Amino acid sequence: MATSGAAVLLRRQLKQMQTDKDLPGISCGLVNDKNIFQWEVMLMISDDVKYYGGGNFRAIMTFPPEYPLLPPKLTFQNPSPFHPNVYPNGDLCISILHPPGEDMYGYESASERWSPVQTPETILLSVISLLASPNDESPANLDAAQLWREEQAGTSKDFRRRVRKCVRESLGEE
Repeated sequence: MATSGAAVLLRRQLKQMQTDKDLPGISCGLVNDKNIFQWEVMLMISDDVKYYGGGNFRAIMTFPPEYPLLPPKLTFQNPSPFHPNVYPNGDLCISILHPPGEDMYGYESASERWSPVQTPETILLSVISLLASPNDESPANLDAAQLWREEQAGTSKDFRRRVRKCVRESLGEE
């Protein structure tokens, strides 16, 4: 069993999240009891989150050995949400999970990127917030971003239809 500083920190953070009653809709556990660096996460989205409300989305959060100096990676499992910031393979694209420092393309400031003050809790709360308010400025899923923009402009309801289908699939209804 690993006894690195990252492993000790992750054990403490996992235990805290599993006992925290103020985190409704977030459930965390280990994918494998022998690997503290890989968590299974369930996000049970509350009904008041537009489009994704009622969905139950499973993800794997993989932490690097250098955590908390480097960010984890979050990958949604099937079905992954149809979302401008989720790649078709389920990988999440969110600024706080991008490596620390300046963005070589100039899209993000260093303050928007990973910082060791982030925790699994703040990451998952940010993911839920992102589901409610996509960032279509630098999309991971171009189709979802286009349909999101059309939905916001009132010219299409295809985004809503695709998302509701994902929500039904996340509940095992399709």
